[in-house]
Amino acid sequence: MPQLRFAVLTLFPEMFDAITHWGVTGRAFQAGLWDLHLQDPRDEAADRHGSVDDRPYGGGPGMVMQAPILASSLAKARQAVGEQAKVVAMSPQGLKLDAALVTSLARHSEFVLVAGRYEGIDERFINHYVDLEISVGDFVVSGGEMPAMMLMDAMIRWLPGVLGHEASASEDSFSDGMLDCPHYTRPEVFEGSAVPPVLLSGDHAKIAGWRRAQAIRRTLDRRPDLLGMDQLSDDDQLLLEKWDLSRQ
Repeated sequence: MPQLRFAVLTLFPEMFDAITHWGVTGRAFQAGLWDLHLQDPRDEAADRHGSVDDRPYGGGPGMVMQAPILASSLAKARQAVGEQAKVVAMSPQGLKLDAALVTSLARHSEFVLVAGRYEGIDERFINHYVDLEISVGDFVVSGGEMPAMMLMDAMIRWLPGVLGHEASASEDSFSDGMLDCPHYTRPEVFEGSAVPPVLLSGDHAKIAGWRRAQAIRRTLDRRPDLLGMDQLSDDDQLLLEKWDLSRQ
């Protein structure tokens, strides 16, 4: 039985081969850890052209996806994934996707994601059927398919058995509110730059302290909105001083 079940309303179902065929999400899909149903709103179109949109009332550029067609498509998606599935529309107007939101969504196991296209979706469909709108950032892309796959990927990674090492997800950037530390692998020296000696020491406690200090410093430098010096514990302050990373 899949641990996560997704249905997606999309005009381009073939795009989702990217998440079902490749990488860790593809392997997890083939292993049955999660499931995906793709529902094309064009199947509900009333004309021979498969029209799913129309001009906006009030004028203006672009076309708007029609509420009745999306509602009918949603009904079929619910039959496939579960009548109690949480309905999420990918939208620039939604809550910004972050680690905390992914964790919150993990309370649910069945989702219908709405990947809109064109100028937008009739607001009445959103008001009547959508539980949550989610944005992947303060920018606009051509459709909701890639944002939907980003959300799915972020959730699938947390399923037991998906990642090769069970600690991988918990050590990723944002998992503890900070960016990840830098990583190194062979060769030991690359274009004159050597791997930090502490990582070659075999002292696991010292390595863990260095990694945390690096993660703190990187977060302070690159994403001060996530962490301020006044939020650091005494132990973290000492780690920064120990590794000479306490600059402001």
